[in-house]
Amino acid sequence: MLVSVFATLGAARAGVAQVPTPHDTAAPPSSDAVGRMAVGERALYELRLGGRPIGTGSLEVMGAEQIDGHAVLRTRLQVSGQVLFARVDDRFESWIDPVRLFSRRFVQDQKELTTTRFRDYLLSPERKTFRRADAASDEVMTSDEPLDDVSFLFYARTLPLRVGDVDTIPRYFKPGHVVILRVLRTERVTVPAGTFQTIVVQPTITNAGGLFGQGGHAEVYFSDDASRTLVQLKSRVPVVGSLSLHLREYRPGR
Repeated sequence: MLVSVFATLGAARAGVAQVPTPHDTAAPPSSDAVGRMAVGERALYELRLGGRPIGTGSLEVMGAEQIDGHAVLRTRLQVSGQVLFARVDDRFESWIDPVRLFSRRFVQDQKELTTTRFRDYLLSPERKTFRRADAASDEVMTSDEPLDDVSFLFYARTLPLRVGDVDTIPRYFKPGHVVILRVLRTERVTVPAGTFQTIVVQPTITNAGGLFGQGGHAEVYFSDDASRTLVQLKSRVPVVGSLSLHLREYRPGR
């Protein structure tokens, strides 16, 4: 159903058989790695379903803030679209350490058909715990550099991304989920913003649904340059078909 189409990019869903974990492990990004975050960066997208435009999307670095005295950059991913009489507006925000690229807060705000879902997660890397803002107790994280659905995209683009690489990233903030990143190929693609040489990667989150779940066979196209702009994203969604984002405008940060 349409709710699944616009689900968060790595929303956890129990009950999916776990795939084997490759042996290669992603190395931490160096201080001079490409794809670094910068305030003011903004990418606008055309959202398509089966090749037909149905809405818009955006990914941006909004500004510098502080959480518990720690410097973070606030980022936002938004998707808005309509098929027939079904309207969807989703917003995902992540507050990211700009040096080590891990999350300190993650917000899901989803309005899909007749369903409204809001989750505000507060992450404490120092204690390796997280808590929903409306919950009474903490839950344990396995990593002291946790990633969520948005911060994962910013982290992934700082990796070397050599064709044939298979990286495992055991840093998703909810236990039981490992991100596997396969670098498939390079490809020249044309989107509304122009023609780009890209690096195509396939992210998979084990035991997960959403666009990056094991059944979606998602492909993410990063520009093959220092900016590593997210140029295009494709995923196959059961019943509904092919869902994709296509870059139509990009503004670099400063």
